[in-house]
Amino acid sequence: MFTVENPVAFLLLLPIFSLFVLRKVGVFKRISFPLTLSDWGGKTFAWSGTARHFLSVLADVLCFSGYVLLVGALANPVVHHQEKVYTSKGTDILFVLDTSPSMAAKDIAGMTRLEAAKTGIHTLVNANRGASFGIVAMASEAAAVVPPTSDHDLFLRRLDTLAPGGLGEGSAIGVGLSSAVYHLISSSAPKKCIVLITDGENNAGSIHPETAAKLAADNGITLYTFGIGTRGAVPIEYIDPETGRVRSGYYESDFDSAPLEEIARLASGQYFGVENTAALADALSAISQRETVQQTYYVRTTTDSFWQILLLCGGIALFSAWILKRIFLQEIL
Repeated sequence: MFTVENPVAFLLLLPIFSLFVLRKVGVFKRISFPLTLSDWGGKTFAWSGTARHFLSVLADVLCFSGYVLLVGALANPVVHHQEKVYTSKGTDILFVLDTSPSMAAKDIAGMTRLEAAKTGIHTLVNANRGASFGIVAMASEAAAVVPPTSDHDLFLRRLDTLAPGGLGEGSAIGVGLSSAVYHLISSSAPKKCIVLITDGENNAGSIHPETAAKLAADNGITLYTFGIGTRGAVPIEYIDPETGRVRSGYYESDFDSAPLEEIARLASGQYFGVENTAALADALSAISQRETVQQTYYVRTTTDSFWQILLLCGGIALFSAWILKRIFLQEIL
């Protein structure tokens, strides 16, 4: 919220505008003193060229702007920010995000599957400021990118660094889920859930996805699974992290959703098939509503003041005007 702490200061602008209006109607005119430099009929003084006239106008504008900025600094404009500070723990949501090369297929509203997933996660995080979020990146291997944290800025920065192909070419779904369960077991959050986003079936790793799903269920962790992407031949393009070369072509997309539905059922969750951004938004919204918990909080107000910036800018404007008049126009001795 924008406010002005000292609005009376704006009354100092009235003399400037009043003088301008009075000059326009002819009440006040510039004071001038005729000075005869010669009596032999020589050429009278005149501005030399448009450049000098431009500098004169610029100096006047800078003088006026500097005065207005100084008045603004005296008025002390401030912006008040209000934010909720949660005093109780919310839901822990840990994403297991497939980063295999097939996630570079571009078939979700002109975006790659990974980009669409990131966009949806951004939306979910921004709508749930009291929750904690974490990421496990998964392909042929799995790695915890960030454990559940309430530092949403950190979470989103780490999320945005993920790229296709960084952890191999397979989909070790069981390993990814087991890693997520490991990071949630010791959490004291009132609700804990895992959101798996993948476009394939388990084809790597030594842990079966159903084993990981049962482990999640035994520890009170809900599992939601997303099968993202369309079926058929879809364009794909990504940079191979090992060689640095661009790989492009077409990818034949097809997978059986039944295993994803089964592991979601085992952990009291739900399966969502995602082929467009609307389906992704609806699915994430449903998870948000289902996993919301009541939290206690207080509202903290912070204030940003801008008088220092206005004072500095006003001083620079007036100093620049003085430089123009003193050095270039030579109007000030």
